Amino acid sequence: MQGKLFTDGGARGNPGPAAIGGVLYNENQEEIASFSEYIGETTNNQAEYRALLKGLELALEKKLEELACFLDSELVVKQLNKEYRVKDAELAKLFVKIWNLSQQFKVISFSHVRREFNKEADRLVNQALDNNI
Repeated sequence: MQGKLFTDGGARGNPGPAAIGGVLYNENQEEIASFSEYIGETTNNQAEYRALLKGLELALEKKLEELACFLDSELVVKQLNKEYRVKDAELAKLFVKIWNLSQQFKVISFSHVRREFNKEADRLVNQALDNNI
């Protein structure tokens, strides 16, 4: 089964209060799951990674075998596609977790999308932040 995952993470302040959000769609473009979660104080980049991690776990729970991931963080996408090195120790830990999870999919891709094409995930991040700070 194929799917698409849109994730976003954000912090108000860097670091600051942070949240993650994501939406998972099946091959018919129907929403099959979403999440909106406050994660405490962290950086924007850590929130972006943690959103993707949560989304991958959700996709595996839903038994998806092929997954196209869309993020509005160009840095995270370039790191996952091995165009940039991960220099930050905390991000490196998250990178390894994501890399290990990604091996469980038959096919997986990580693509950058502009913020306006990631509106639902962004809305879920802001909803979690607004409800918790």
